[in-house]
Amino acid sequence: MSKDKKLACLEDLRMRILMLDIAPGTDLDEVSLCDHYGISRTPMREVFQRLSGEGYLRIEQNRGAKVASMDLGVMRMFFQTAPMIYANVARLAAENRRTDEIPPLRAIQEQFRAAVLAGNTGQSALLNHSFHEQIGVMSHNPYLRASLGRMLIDHTRLSQTFYRPKSEDEKTRVISAIDHHDAMIVAIERQEPAIIVDLTIDHWNLSRDRLEQFVSPDPLPLDVIAMKEHKHAL
Repeated sequence: MSKDKKLACLEDLRMRILMLDIAPGTDLDEVSLCDHYGISRTPMREVFQRLSGEGYLRIEQNRGAKVASMDLGVMRMFFQTAPMIYANVARLAAENRRTDEIPPLRAIQEQFRAAVLAGNTGQSALLNHSFHEQIGVMSHNPYLRASLGRMLIDHTRLSQTFYRPKSEDEKTRVISAIDHHDAMIVAIERQEPAIIVDLTIDHWNLSRDRLEQFVSPDPLPLDVIAMKEHKHAL
């Protein structure tokens, strides 16, 4: 069996989960997926193990693999934890970044800008994922990068809502996300950790209400920590 087939399966399943082509909580049919990707059960189970380790799937004994859920309990934890993870990762990126890591971030941002302006919901969400993933690389902190990777899975799934604006206010917020990214790049390049923390929290708050609507028509009964008032927590 070609390693390329196994890798293609791994990458495609990642994308299908992020784009909600496979819904949260879905039980995966191993036999059907083996047929679809043209691989045998052993490499498919290796793919499942890899995706489970990354946070895309949960493997249950005697029940097989299931796509990571986005139920109310999971989402409450997400909204409570995500701003702290993102702010700390951004701060470390500003402190630890290497000069050669800035051009890749700029390149992702230009693709993100083009996708947003073109109204491409899926690409906007995926490129936002890549942008924050690159900031994680620039943090040079393996512990926070692991947490960031898990957060980005749910954030990208949720952000399908944010990048599909329905009102003028929502359209303005989506365009503002471009400006936030530009300002974050400048702060990282200039190594200004205090500024990048403020920008990251502003960026989070830009989409928080819309992300909550993905879960429930009403905002979740949980106040996200006001990070600017609790910077000592960073």
